Order: sequence, then C-alpha cells, then structure tokens
Amino acid sequence: MSRPWGHRTGARVICTSGPEVLLLADSDPGVPGSRWWVTPGGGVDDGEDLRAAARRELHEETGLLVEADALLGPVARRVVTHGYSDRVRVQEEWFFRVEVEKFRAEPAALTAGERERLQGHAWHRLDSLPGDVWPAQLARLAALPPGEFEDLGDVEESTVPVRTGR
Repeated sequence: MSRPWGHRTGARVICTSGPEVLLLADSDPGVPGSRWWVTPGGGVDDGEDLRAAARRELHEETGLLVEADALLGPVARRVVTHGYSDRVRVQEEWFFRVEVEKFRAEPAALTAGERERLQGHAWHRLDSLPGDVWPAQLARLAALPPGEFEDLGDVEESTVPVRTGR
C-alpha cells in the first residue's frame, strides 16, 4: 500500500481540571469503527512559535482561550509516526500543560478534515484513562512536577501500521 508521507512539527496541550483531563475522540474515516483519544493540538504554522500554536490549537478544538503564560512547558517531546488509511504523518510533537476549571468544550474553528475525524470531547479521570489514549504516557506527563521535562523518543501510533513488528 502506497501512502503519501508528510512531516511537520506539532504542539499539544494536556488540559487538566483536578483529577481529569480533556481528550478528543479521533478517528480514521478509512478504517470503519476506529477511535482513539488524544489531547488537543495540531500543526505549527510557518513562523509560529510552539506556545502560540498550542494556544491556538486548544482554542480551535475546544473553544478555550488561555493566556500564553498559563501554559506550562513544554513538558515533553516525541517524534511520532502516524499511519492512517490515506497517509503517513511523521510529527515532532511538543506537549504543554494547563490547569483549568472544568468547562464544556465547543470547537471554535475546525478544519474540514477535523470535522470529519473528530467525534467529540470528554473529560476522563487520569487514574482510569481509556486504553486507546495517544500518548500512552499521558497520565505520567500530567503528573510531572513543574519544570520537569520528558523526552518520549520515537514512537508509532497507527490505525494502519507503517513499521512491521509493532
């Protein structure tokens, strides 16, 4: 199967309210029944810094606008390969954290692709996350003490795997 490859830098936000974290239900329209949970976030635009991208993505996907200094971090970094039914994306992701009062997420500005893929939002307890959360280390990242940083290395999270043996 030949799929186009793309590379980009991404900024993601671990948005917590006490013992809960806000997650988006994502899917691959080319794989019926697929669904996994992710933190708000996405690609960094040309000329945009990581913190600004994290703030923008959080607002676009949840409706929440936070001040730049409310974001802690980055708290983690990884290079992730996402194999989907129609493409492969290799993304250097930088994670920030923000603690907020619980709110009802309402997307403010989704792209056409996001409207097709995203299936909603939900608050999940950090001590009982669903098994299909990307990144798998989310609970640990949410609990990192201020000022700590974790490099998660190179990983693959795919609906249609790119590498064999994973």
